[in-house]
Amino acid sequence: MIISVASGKGGTGKTTIAVNLALSIDGEVQFLDCDAEEPNAHIFLKPEINETQKVFIPVPEIDQGKCTYCGRCREVCAYNAIAVIKGAEGKKGSILVFSNLCHGCGSCSYFCPEGAIKEVNKEVGEIEIGTSGAIQFIHGRLNIGEAMAPPVIRQIKKYINPTRTVIIDAPPGTSCPVVETIKKSDFCLLVTEPTPFGLNDLTLAVEVLRKLKVTFGVVINRSDLGNNKTDEYCENENIPILMRIPFKKEIAVAYSKGEPIVKTFPEYRKDFKQLFNRIKGEKLS
Repeated sequence: MIISVASGKGGTGKTTIAVNLALSIDGEVQFLDCDAEEPNAHIFLKPEINETQKVFIPVPEIDQGKCTYCGRCREVCAYNAIAVIKGAEGKKGSILVFSNLCHGCGSCSYFCPEGAIKEVNKEVGEIEIGTSGAIQFIHGRLNIGEAMAPPVIRQIKKYINPTRTVIIDAPPGTSCPVVETIKKSDFCLLVTEPTPFGLNDLTLAVEVLRKLKVTFGVVINRSDLGNNKTDEYCENENIPILMRIPFKKEIAVAYSKGEPIVKTFPEYRKDFKQLFNRIKGEKLS
């Protein structure tokens, strides 16, 4: 079973829920941290890394000797990663490739009538593979200055172990990295907080999950703060609230030290086990 843990808003406690859920499940577990722009699950799980792999995407390289500056590559590029300036009055044209915009789709090389474009690998990040006790651990890290996390996320998800319960820590928000992470999950936990900002971004995340047709439920963190608008929204939209975590200074202190809740407060382990059982129940219903 693949369970993604996501949130429309950053800072709601998404990684906290993902980590403690993984530590509370009986049986074999795999943990994937797909927040490639700012992975932090390793702070709590403290894995022993035994393998590192670079992540590449193919980007175009232009053979200026063959290029006629016809502009076909620019026309087929959906991401405006190529600019073509045609020659005039005997002057040679020019072509520019903006590799940070390139998605590595290969359209430019495929459609080039002169065969003037070949693809070369560009490093955009890396993934690290290891173990945290009995938990298989994989996370990715986007290189500084790179704009696109999905290639790193796709590389991480290639290592999904279908024989284990897979917990995926998704990036915050509702953009492409989140969609890439959540799709093909069996269930998604949406972590929110009972504030106007939390509710606003929860509604956006719900829209994404409904379009992806992924079953989901909600966890309300810091549930005794804010207002009851989140409860009203979930009730009106028939969204199950699977767990509530109150605001406690002791939990915040443990978090600041990189200590999981279930290790500092063992009594919470049964609550996360119950959360897992409720997820299985919602998936089957």
